[in-house]
Amino acid sequence: MAYSLAQINEAVRSDPQGFVQECDAAYNKKIENAARKIADNLSKSRIVLLSGPSGSGKTTTAKKIEAKLEQMGINSHAVSMDNYFKTVDPETSPRNREGQIDYESPFCMDMDLLNQHFAALDRGEKIRIPKFEFARQMRSDIKSQPLRLGSDEIAIFEGIHALNDIITGRNPAAAKVYISARSDITGESGEVVFKRTWLRLERRTVRDSKFRAWKADVTVRMWANVRRGEKLYISPFKDNASIMFDSTLPYEISVIRPFAQPLFDHLRVSPDMERYEEVRHLADAYPLFEALDEKYVAEDSLIREFIGGGIYDD
Repeated sequence: MAYSLAQINEAVRSDPQGFVQECDAAYNKKIENAARKIADNLSKSRIVLLSGPSGSGKTTTAKKIEAKLEQMGINSHAVSMDNYFKTVDPETSPRNREGQIDYESPFCMDMDLLNQHFAALDRGEKIRIPKFEFARQMRSDIKSQPLRLGSDEIAIFEGIHALNDIITGRNPAAAKVYISARSDITGESGEVVFKRTWLRLERRTVRDSKFRAWKADVTVRMWANVRRGEKLYISPFKDNASIMFDSTLPYEISVIRPFAQPLFDHLRVSPDMERYEEVRHLADAYPLFEALDEKYVAEDSLIREFIGGGIYDD
């Protein structure tokens, strides 16, 4: 799917509030449809597996599904699989082809513990969800949180590897959801002026800068490996999902631009960096978009996951 740059800019100029509300309403309809399918699967499994590449909006989508299920009378709990990352050990962590730690690899996850917890929850047993501290690259069991599911309760586990065969193979009855930004922005002649993958890169760059204490240069340098990881570890398993989301919000570039453009304009990366041209084209595209004040964006909007100010912020 693709959205028209001209139509986006016209909507931003003529009725910014109505445009944002219309886009968010369409996304919330997807949430409602997914929640109904998940509810129908409760008799088979109390586990929901929600996956998608980095920057897709998995966390907010999981929490919005959780809220919708609550409205339907089904207690649910959103759990980030990021908390199941192993503490980073330079000696044992998987490496990419450049010899750097491959943070996109499923082998950075404690898959055994995840599968143990899925099985325990389906049996109605209590587990303790660990807490991963990104700033220290460590998993803390001291900060773990208890969770036990009742017969009418659901746990939504969201993470980039949630649909990996290592997990779905041992949890075939779980409801399975895949989410990604899947729409480009096109110009007057139908040419792509902002790629769907760029949406996720800008989301990730802003989020990492604001909430994970990472400089934009670090996030951007990792992008080539992130994309390789997606092709190796995420995309091949998307067909395991029975529910698919396009998380693109047509207004989002206009809103995120004030946050993202300064980061991309002041990058300190060399032209020989892999995917350098892609990053430069992304930065050069921002002036094409009308600015949209974030005051029009609801606190429960998906884009709040990346710019902050949302009700789902931890």
